Amino acid sequence: MNPISMIDQATNVRPGEQLDGQAVSDWLRTNGVELVGEPEITQFSGGASNWTYRLKYAYRDLILRRPPNGTKAKSAHDMVREYRIQHALKSVYPTVPTMVAACKDHAVLGCDFYVMERLEGIIPRANLPRDVKLDATQVRKLCTNVLDELIALHKADYQSKPDLVALYKGPGFCQRQVEGWDQRYEKVITWNVPSFRKVRRWLKANCPADSTACLIHNDWRFDNVVLDPHDPTKVIGVLDWELSTVDDPLIDLGSMLAYWIQPDDNFVMRSMRRQPTHLPGMMTREEVVHYYLDKTGLSGAHWTFYEVFGVFRLAGIAQQIYYRYHHGQTDNSAFKNFWIVAHALHRRCLQLMRKAR
Repeated sequence: MNPISMIDQATNVRPGEQLDGQAVSDWLRTNGVELVGEPEITQFSGGASNWTYRLKYAYRDLILRRPPNGTKAKSAHDMVREYRIQHALKSVYPTVPTMVAACKDHAVLGCDFYVMERLEGIIPRANLPRDVKLDATQVRKLCTNVLDELIALHKADYQSKPDLVALYKGPGFCQRQVEGWDQRYEKVITWNVPSFRKVRRWLKANCPADSTACLIHNDWRFDNVVLDPHDPTKVIGVLDWELSTVDDPLIDLGSMLAYWIQPDDNFVMRSMRRQPTHLPGMMTREEVVHYYLDKTGLSGAHWTFYEVFGVFRLAGIAQQIYYRYHHGQTDNSAFKNFWIVAHALHRRCLQLMRKAR
């Protein structure tokens, strides 16, 4: 394996998303960051949420995160919040990137943004990079390492960090989550998708009492971890903390498993796959749950609720995207069949509910 060819690379900045490197450099230097020269600026793919740039200086390799242009709701792209979470978490959960500085002065770029050290490694997306060759034993090790990182996060001592304690919203984790996503889905229903009315009623009726509270990532997927290019089974970083909060850890597990596609899933589900959970050696969803509960000692008595909620939440995310396409707010053709995704996820929710009975 050639480690260099496997490392996740940024490419040319997309039209209309240029970054004022001089303004950023001046601001960083004003804040005590030592830099030589001006940066080579490239941009990472994606951009459906926040925009991510690489700033490559002569002796410094940095990443800048900012919201997209035209963002109205600061709460949806709160860069300073994301920075503070990672900055506070670093000493109790070292797998987060090292923060450099956060900016609230809109005179610099016209928005809040933050800068962190670049983690050089592999991002495991729908398929591993071509040069990454893992046998079934190595894939299983990758799988358990990713799960162990999630477990380590859930065991991190967030209570020693005021910025993390401030994320706690009090009792009623699951109820808040269900009510929030119920309202979000109701606002984006289109004529060609299921209402999820039966699922939403079931979730409200089966909402469990609070379990333990811990820091959760809230978007835990393989494509949010960074792997060591010299040992692609080893996790060296966890990215994208935009949605993290203090909540029920099983909410995190259920949301993660909604993305976990297996080889025996139907065609529509397999077409949704965005991480390499289909590889020989990967755990099944059921095996993941057993592994997690065994390692944490948490009860799985109400597991079906968490699994159904995770699938419904994913349906809500997909439908929010499709709603924009349906109403002409985006012309990205990748979103045109997301209404089919909603039907597939609705069917999966009903199957899980029937199985629970």
